[in-house]
Amino acid sequence: MSQDNFFANMLLAWYDVYRRELPWRGETDAYRIWVSEIILQQTQVVQGWGYYRRFVEHFPNVVSLARAEEDEVLKLWEGLGYYSRARNLYAAAKQIVAAGEGFPRTYEAVRALKGVGDYTAGAICSLAFGLPVAAVDGNGYRVLTRCFGIADAVDTAIGQRTVKELAQSLVPNMRPGDFNQAMMDLGAKVCVPRPQCNDCPLVDMCVAHAEGRETAYPKKRGKTKVTERRMAYVVVRRGEDVLIRRREGRDVWRGLYEYVLVDGGTKEPDLMDNAVLQSLWQTERGVLKTLRQGIKHVLSHRRLTVDFYELVLSAETELSEQAKAEGYFFVPRERLDEYAFPALFNKVEL
Repeated sequence: MSQDNFFANMLLAWYDVYRRELPWRGETDAYRIWVSEIILQQTQVVQGWGYYRRFVEHFPNVVSLARAEEDEVLKLWEGLGYYSRARNLYAAAKQIVAAGEGFPRTYEAVRALKGVGDYTAGAICSLAFGLPVAAVDGNGYRVLTRCFGIADAVDTAIGQRTVKELAQSLVPNMRPGDFNQAMMDLGAKVCVPRPQCNDCPLVDMCVAHAEGRETAYPKKRGKTKVTERRMAYVVVRRGEDVLIRRREGRDVWRGLYEYVLVDGGTKEPDLMDNAVLQSLWQTERGVLKTLRQGIKHVLSHRRLTVDFYELVLSAETELSEQAKAEGYFFVPRERLDEYAFPALFNKVEL
């Protein structure tokens, strides 16, 4: 028996006994697998399950998703973070429906969908269609680099290519979906950052274990620099109405809603350095009070420190031309729940 077959057979035998019980395990519908994999890209299973269930109940198939409004999709995603996933899911659904051929059934066609990378395409094709293609997530990188002693850094193109090519060479023609899930499960349960080697079915062929250097793998070139950013949000109230706008541009919160933003960059934000607030105060000197200060919020490459204030205007105050030009509009306070805001905003009660 070749080492490759030994690896797959030992892994699958372990999986048959110790696999995780996940809500979507055993699912063969490509659409549902796709949704679950996109949710799990940056989300723990325990948090993602509720979102997955609500999402597929609201959008049971790709056609219903494609016909929705983007605001509707983002509202269902609210609080899950990494909103580009939702926007890409929505855009890809439109791609699929526009093609008119149903959900794509080849690796190349699935990989061409917006927001779908090598891993997600491999997961969909192996689980839904039984195609022998690899799906290597972070868990898989850890298992393979340790087991085969791969010295290339996995945050480099050459390291990623080495691991992906190795994974593809190991995928069996029979049960490729189970093989990919077994790799994920082993990395999630046993081959964790501080591995439980005594419980591993591959311990006898593991290079890292033989070296006594398990935690030295996977190798990485270096951490991404995290930048600091100071911000303030002012909740402008006019009677029972609240001033909001939809974020545009290309940032991580694009398509979500926000209050009046004062961006200080790396310095403490100056509330007077905001044209919308200046224009409103020129109309009427409102009452400004502090709601909460120093809230910490961490994004993938950015650490935010955010202050929240409230500016109360009289019910007769007209919306300034400056505020209109920047896309702000008033909505009744009781209707704020209809709009998708970044999770950060849940830390402040109005």
